Amino acid sequence: MKCLSLKQPFADLVVSGKKTIELRKWNTHYRGYFLVHASGNVDKDACAYFNQDPKALVIHAVIGKAVLYNVKKYESDEEFIRDKGKHLASDKYASSRYGFLLKDAVRFEKPIPLMGKLRFFNVELCL
Repeated sequence: MKCLSLKQPFADLVVSGKKTIELRKWNTHYRGYFLVHASGNVDKDACAYFNQDPKALVIHAVIGKAVLYNVKKYESDEEFIRDKGKHLASDKYASSRYGFLLKDAVRFEKPIPLMGKLRFFNVELCL
């Protein structure tokens, strides 16, 4: 199954259904379910903004899954700002010009330890 690493707290926000657009600087043709991996990187400013304790967040593990159903290309800063309630990112991520549109996110009861990789990568897990 495809897997994508996200910084915390963004991985947690995706599997909770609060973040429905994942920002990237690159595009993808992939559509379908993918595993949400919480990387070892934690955005402490975002944790403070979302009132989350960085030490309480799971890292280096698959924490859920979601469906990528489309990709939106941001042609302007106005479009990026308009979607802030969906991507939940600060202006420091404004250089990300692609928004992966997500739905049907599910958090797994138990995280599955795994080291991440860049971009989408394949993982064989028995779910």
